[in-house]
Amino acid sequence: MIQQAAQLPSGEALEADVCIVGAGAAGISMALALADGGRTVLLLEAGGEHEDAAVQDHYAGTVADERLHSPPHRYRQRRLGGTTTIWGGRCMPFDPVDFERRDWIPDSGWPIRYDDIAPWYPEANRLCEAGAFAYTVRDAFDADPPRRPLVQGFASAAFRTDTLERFSLPTDFARRWRRRLERAPGLRVLLGASVSALPLAADGDRLARVEVRTAGGGMLDVRARRYVLAAGGLEIPRLLLASPGASGRGVGNRHDVVGRYYMCHLAGTIGTIALAPGHAAWHGYDVADDGVYCRRRFALTAEAQHALRVGNFVARLHHPRITDPAHRTGVLSMLYLAKALIPYEYGKRLHGGHAGGLGGTLAHLRNVVADMPRTARFFAHWLRYRTLAERKFPSVIVHPRSPRYSLDFHAEQIPRRESRVILGSGVDAHGVPRLHVDWRYGADDVDTLQRALAQLAADFAASGTGRFDYDPATVEEEMTRYGAYGGHHIGTARMGDDPQTSVVDADCRVHEVANLYLAGSAVFPTSSQANPTLTAVALSLRLADHLRRDLAQGSP
Repeated sequence: MIQQAAQLPSGEALEADVCIVGAGAAGISMALALADGGRTVLLLEAGGEHEDAAVQDHYAGTVADERLHSPPHRYRQRRLGGTTTIWGGRCMPFDPVDFERRDWIPDSGWPIRYDDIAPWYPEANRLCEAGAFAYTVRDAFDADPPRRPLVQGFASAAFRTDTLERFSLPTDFARRWRRRLERAPGLRVLLGASVSALPLAADGDRLARVEVRTAGGGMLDVRARRYVLAAGGLEIPRLLLASPGASGRGVGNRHDVVGRYYMCHLAGTIGTIALAPGHAAWHGYDVADDGVYCRRRFALTAEAQHALRVGNFVARLHHPRITDPAHRTGVLSMLYLAKALIPYEYGKRLHGGHAGGLGGTLAHLRNVVADMPRTARFFAHWLRYRTLAERKFPSVIVHPRSPRYSLDFHAEQIPRRESRVILGSGVDAHGVPRLHVDWRYGADDVDTLQRALAQLAADFAASGTGRFDYDPATVEEEMTRYGAYGGHHIGTARMGDDPQTSVVDADCRVHEVANLYLAGSAVFPTSSQANPTLTAVALSLRLADHLRRDLAQGSP
């Protein structure tokens, strides 16, 4: 059942076995799993079914440096489906090494192993509509394996080229799973239900209720046996910090950990890969046996990470920087000229750089005219396989006329305590303090990229397949050119065994509050190389299984 909270009488008290706050990928996955298990579930979503500027304004806040981090209302959506309504659909699991305690990465190590989350990855793949849980060429292409290698003749002991990233439709969880949300027995979804406070019981170690404000100005009280915050890596610490908790510093924040260790990913484009004569490359998408688009990349092995003492790292062959008209490619210039029409979440990399003012614009126009036949073919393909297709072609792929590529990298950020989100100045329309973001990186982050890129350049040279040329002095500049990577809000309520350095335990329960749990990438102790959505869903399904068993024991 899906209802508008504003339609309920103000002051009404609602009850359920489990109350979940936030109807994005994590919250919807959990709600469906618990309702299928026979539990009564109340799923609270602050937004409605469509984007609403007034509702989105609740996410507005401040940042310490807008060059390094976008305003906090960007890259996330306050509505049913959450950010799956705008995501790109890239899915991949974390690697076993990501869960390890690595002595060269301070504050690394999860209280669970890869094997503890692995059983839930296949179902997470299904919910994300990313096909089978098959992330190597061998597993995904049993019937007709790709005949084109990533780079012909490339050989490396440090990098694998047979691992994949798979792509969702991309699936809007609200649209795709709406019918199940409406029909699941025991599941009630309230839209326009914005949590304003998390008051504790008199004993201080349990949540007494959740206070909710509605779009019509009403108030509701929600009482449940278990509560789960699944509102995203920025909103979860905001809600925890906005209520005093037992310590007066925020719910679950006795040791000042909530909001700290904030990570995104290290991402950018750098250098030139020039292939040697007779060596070809394939940087496009292959279609797996189940019809899902997949893409191969250079993936730094766990052994190489240990040897180099760096974080996790992957890289993809990429087209030249779009803003520079020297690429002389009509498709890329057309994208640059149309940057005002492209959503912020995907258009940020089309702004900035050195396009050369009016002269640069004219150069882009010349590119479009000179390359018109290829540009027309590209847009015909885009219309058919992206605009009109249900399973959409994932991204712009431009095959260069000469065998020259740039390198698109995506790497793990090292957790650091001083990188954090806190309550800022001002309040939203419901009186909840706004957020202030102070995202930081350090020399160890730059070092991960420096060492991984140097290893890749050495392996290209050693294999005789070409050259990877880049200026090491520009690595930090390229890493921060577009700021913290998109909507990957990670680590702000981290998981761990020690309450002094973590917020939740191995079951995602808040150390200080017996009946409060957190779901999503906020609890990740480290960030991996992987986009967080798939692992956030898998971890939420694991939490749903824990709650089913916990509730079955009959505890109050």
